[in-house]
Amino acid sequence: MAERVDVSGYTESTRWDAVIAALPARARVTAGEQRELACRAGARLLVPDDDEYPVPLKTIPAPPPFLLVRSEVRKEDALALAIVGSRHATAYGLEVAERLARDLAGRGVTIVSGFARGIDTAVHRGALAAGGRTIAVLGCGVDVCYPAENRRLVAQVLERGALISQFPMGTAALPGHFPLRNRTIAGLALGTIVVQAAERSGALITAGHAGELGREVFAVPGPVTSELSRGANRLIQDGAKLVQSWEDVVSELPEAWRRCLTEVAGAGPPRGAPAGDEEQVLALVGGEPVHIDEVSERSGVASGRTAAVLLSLELKGWVRQLPGQRYTRL
Repeated sequence: MAERVDVSGYTESTRWDAVIAALPARARVTAGEQRELACRAGARLLVPDDDEYPVPLKTIPAPPPFLLVRSEVRKEDALALAIVGSRHATAYGLEVAERLARDLAGRGVTIVSGFARGIDTAVHRGALAAGGRTIAVLGCGVDVCYPAENRRLVAQVLERGALISQFPMGTAALPGHFPLRNRTIAGLALGTIVVQAAERSGALITAGHAGELGREVFAVPGPVTSELSRGANRLIQDGAKLVQSWEDVVSELPEAWRRCLTEVAGAGPPRGAPAGDEEQVLALVGGEPVHIDEVSERSGVASGRTAAVLLSLELKGWVRQLPGQRYTRL
């Protein structure tokens, strides 16, 4: 647990002093240099005295003494749920994480996660696909893209949410940062959902923080033969709410929060009945991910045409594409 910090009485100079104090001695720069880096990245410095500092985080013991934020945190982000999981997720885990994020974000829930590979990335993408809001909590500076392959995702998150860090500008993603990052994720959300986690993982640390902070803990069950299911399954054994769909999550929220749920404009059933090649291809896509090559081979539709048909079905809301050119039915 982070040391308790006196978060009262910040002035314009002492707030940046807090940022400098968080830097290791060998990396010390001036407050002016940190301000300049923040300005270049479009980042703002928030301390718990600020009205914009997230209220759910402000109310926990020893909140981060400062946050650097790109884009903005809104008042409606108080209706937030965290979804976390393994960096080495399977197709099943990625599908479930993306679906949960999309279904919850589509009903007005802000989705919080850690921007890591695997489950976290699927979560942010699912929320964005629903037109909802998502907050990425980083274990590095908000001007550092980690992992590097998520560079395009940064711009998308900034359009529909925010990047948040409790580390100074330019800070690299180091192992010791992630336990602190995980506590912040838990503190921002009404509850934490774990999708695929080994017995020792950052996702379980986040769930542990959620429990300590009096927030809800949820877990998605998985095969008992899978190492990646052991952590989530153990949480369920220990009393976490078993999650199969978004309804299982919102049913545990207080009534006042449930009344805040909405439907995203335009959400609804798939558009247009499939016909011809679309009908033939759709019949081969079910709940389990299937590769595009298998769809082409079994349907007898040429591979180029299969890709076009699957894209059409995706745009109409019938199927979803997963990493590795795999598809599942919505």
